[in-house]
Amino acid sequence: MIQDALAAFRQVFSPAFRRVLFKSLGLTIGILVLAWFGLERLLTYFIAIENAWIATTVAVLAGLSLFVAMIFLVAPISALVGGFYLDELAEQVEKSSAPVWPVGNALPTGQAIGLAARFALLTLAVNLGALMLLLVPGVNAIAFIAANAYLMGREFFGLAAMRYRPMPEAQALRRAHAPYLFFAGLPIALFLSVPLLNLLTPLFGVAYMARVHKRVTGFSPPLRTNGDIAR
Repeated sequence: MIQDALAAFRQVFSPAFRRVLFKSLGLTIGILVLAWFGLERLLTYFIAIENAWIATTVAVLAGLSLFVAMIFLVAPISALVGGFYLDELAEQVEKSSAPVWPVGNALPTGQAIGLAARFALLTLAVNLGALMLLLVPGVNAIAFIAANAYLMGREFFGLAAMRYRPMPEAQALRRAHAPYLFFAGLPIALFLSVPLLNLLTPLFGVAYMARVHKRVTGFSPPLRTNGDIAR
């Protein structure tokens, strides 16, 4: 697990990943900026205070609240961005980490976007729950790490598995290895908790879970057929 995480971290900054790195980073930052301005406009619309001192205080508190909100939004945005670049990144991992291992098949575009959107919404809901615990010292950090270890391990593994098998089989494989995948998700959750570095979570998550999938399946997964994709 640690070996896979270190290998994935090194690969994030490798020449093969560089083109996707800039695209992924640009998309992640772009979505965060749009979210920031959207939330700021929303707060401005609901908060109209004439007293200058009170208005300034509220503006500062609102800014701090937006900053905290951005930290929690990185997780669902990473889930969304990871879905867009899954196949391009996973193929690089599959070719480089074990050349004799068969390369998986790209998910159909509509299915990939749908899965990424569902992943993002689920991650947003869970992280909003963790955000509610912000005022409980210690518990909030543990909740953030545990929730994202579960989600990131579960979903990134599922996306990697579906490059080789139909969805029902990928889900069964994921359920069979659920405890292991929770602990396998911890490196992604810790990665996600580091400011600035967390912007690269989609790349790290895909590179790491593609390796975890190989390890879980014993390096001999059944390739999907066109009939499997259609189902």
